[in-house]
Amino acid sequence: MNHAKMYQDKLTTAEKAVQVVKTGDWVDYGFCVGHAMALDQALAARKDSLNHINVRGGVPMWQPEITKIPINENPFIWNSWHVGGADRKLLENGLAYYIPMRFSEMPRYYRENIKHVDVAMFQVAPMDKHGYFNFGPNASYLYAMCECAKVIIVEVNRNMPRCHGGFEHCIHISKVHMIVEGKNSPIAEMKPQTQFSAEDTAVAKLVVEEIPNGACLQLGIGGMPNAIGQMIVQSDLKNLGIHSEMYVEAFYNLSISGKVTGAKKNIDRFRQVLTFGAGSKALYDFIDDNPEVVSAPVDYVNDARVIAQLDNFISINNAVEVDLFGQISSESAGIRHISGAGGQLDFVLGAYLSKGGKSFICCTSAVKEKDGTLKSRIVPAFEPASVITDTRANTHWLVTEFGKVNLKGMSTWQRAEAIISVAHPDFRDDLVKQADKMRIWRRTNKK
Repeated sequence: MNHAKMYQDKLTTAEKAVQVVKTGDWVDYGFCVGHAMALDQALAARKDSLNHINVRGGVPMWQPEITKIPINENPFIWNSWHVGGADRKLLENGLAYYIPMRFSEMPRYYRENIKHVDVAMFQVAPMDKHGYFNFGPNASYLYAMCECAKVIIVEVNRNMPRCHGGFEHCIHISKVHMIVEGKNSPIAEMKPQTQFSAEDTAVAKLVVEEIPNGACLQLGIGGMPNAIGQMIVQSDLKNLGIHSEMYVEAFYNLSISGKVTGAKKNIDRFRQVLTFGAGSKALYDFIDDNPEVVSAPVDYVNDARVIAQLDNFISINNAVEVDLFGQISSESAGIRHISGAGGQLDFVLGAYLSKGGKSFICCTSAVKEKDGTLKSRIVPAFEPASVITDTRANTHWLVTEFGKVNLKGMSTWQRAEAIISVAHPDFRDDLVKQADKMRIWRRTNKK
């Protein structure tokens, strides 16, 4: 098989490639730093010749060009697997819609439920000598998506880091229909956070106290997980392992500090496992062609049965709000969509199944509104339409800057008391009154 000839035969321009998209199509853009760029721009330029084009993507690191078209002229509908800064405003303005999901199930969604993708277009690393295009730090669900696609267009970017895998981390040229050589733009960076709030630092301290040597870590995105990572760097912990949905800057810092060896992992020993990643250029350089780092499909990485095989698994994630029953909302506040479910529930379940494992839901006790008023993140009950990400039976450890509580095995009144104990002091009296009205407060507990 002459890979070089196949490459030249399939090579085309972004403008020519997007001509394959027709009215009514479903188009997939890939995931995170692998979203199409040159192809996105070329498709946006076709706005006057198309209608009713649905586009799927997830964790975009920049606003797609197709979403910048005024709503009354826009033939494109953005359908997001996750909601971050780039697409939160799009949802509020009616230019995008969220796809509810449990991340570990996404490959199955494509293979069994979606089944049909008209055009898949996404960024890849340059073809290797065997004819494979590497997905970079974006294995996630891409292979399953490609299996369902009528047309596959890869956009080659020389800056895309090559990630080792083992399965479903690359695609062969024989399965690709068109190749576009992109603009070789730098891979979108997520700038490392170096300054942390007093609240984040307090939460980090409480969590790090619970992590044993040899633990296997999963960290979510945001300031708090990175604060925890930074505190681990400064700790005496050693022989840590990584098995995480997202590879974040904290993992790079832990690796170069010598904290990560993977020596105690029960599976994938000595290897750091991720399903997607984003961070600084230093992070991309670290994972590029690094045999220690594995980009694997999400139905492996996030499978609770896989996570359960890793002893002392520590899962650390954020929450938008927590109610007095111990339910966790990490996606919305009422109808206001803030984030996505991602793999939080996968890791909450998997960590508790792990021998010695712990799942931590972390949040500041309160947040300042735009007008400067303080709003409690711990509420008696969620607003109507608030989405429950983790049920009350799933929640293990809850941590705020005022303390940490383990909710497993507690009755409703015990939970209410424990949760209120880590709420902001300004709101505790009212939370007690509300808990009493909800019949989840024992009079003997009143101070």
